[in-house]
Amino acid sequence: MRQQPRTDSRGILDPARLLRQVRFRRHLPAETLRPWVEHYWLVDWELTEPFEQHVVPHPAVNLVFRRDDDEPESAEVAGVGRELFSIKLTSTGRVSGVQFRPGGFHPFWRRSVAELTGRRWPVKSLADRWPPAAAVVAAASGGAGSRVAGHCDGTDAQRCRALDDLLTTWQPTADPVTDEVIGLVEEIRADRTVLRVDHFARRHEISVRRLQRLFLDRVGGGPKWVIRRYRLQEAIEQVTSGPPDWARLAADLGYSDQAHLVREFTAVTGVSPAAYARSVRLAHPIP
Repeated sequence: MRQQPRTDSRGILDPARLLRQVRFRRHLPAETLRPWVEHYWLVDWELTEPFEQHVVPHPAVNLVFRRDDDEPESAEVAGVGRELFSIKLTSTGRVSGVQFRPGGFHPFWRRSVAELTGRRWPVKSLADRWPPAAAVVAAASGGAGSRVAGHCDGTDAQRCRALDDLLTTWQPTADPVTDEVIGLVEEIRADRTVLRVDHFARRHEISVRRLQRLFLDRVGGGPKWVIRRYRLQEAIEQVTSGPPDWARLAADLGYSDQAHLVREFTAVTGVSPAAYARSVRLAHPIP
């Protein structure tokens, strides 16, 4: 079990610029929640001009609480995002977010996670189909249920404790199938030699069809897409670190050739790898 939150910047386009504009940090959840929750992510900002951030999403569901200026706190469930995610921040605000491990939202949702893929659902819109959402809405309106207002208030410790309390009241239960899927996705993320679904299925003595069903139901995206997403995030991270050998990088990450890498990178991020590398270098010149 992870003892420290991740420190990588995978998926975050131009992470140095993000850290100059906002306070961004990650914290681990309570130990009982770690089988399903990757980390909590907290963001605070005080801006004199608008700031837009772009992220290539992980294959994970997020629960996001946000407060802007003096507005009431809002809450939404963000399903697995297949497209580039962009957000514009202005003035002052705070976010307290929960990133579930890929597959880890299923014990809370208890249905196919694919229903959420590619969509961002205000929690109040889920109240008639998801009991935890009904409790959130009731609490926010002063009715019975767990207190949910204030997840963006207080110190980091207080915000994390509020998230711990909320998720614990939703009573997730261990499920061997979910545990299996979480382990499979973690292997894909950590082992960059995983490049093909059929090879991966054979390694685990599981049929490709069953692997596809499990991933769609528990993760919200198929195994081929999950593999490609993690390899693309590696490419982005390497480009951010400095101009790579494009042909070698493409081969290492399982692309048929350099042109294939360029096409996928450009389709997801909106810019070519070379253009992205240039923009990062211009924004952060080496002294």
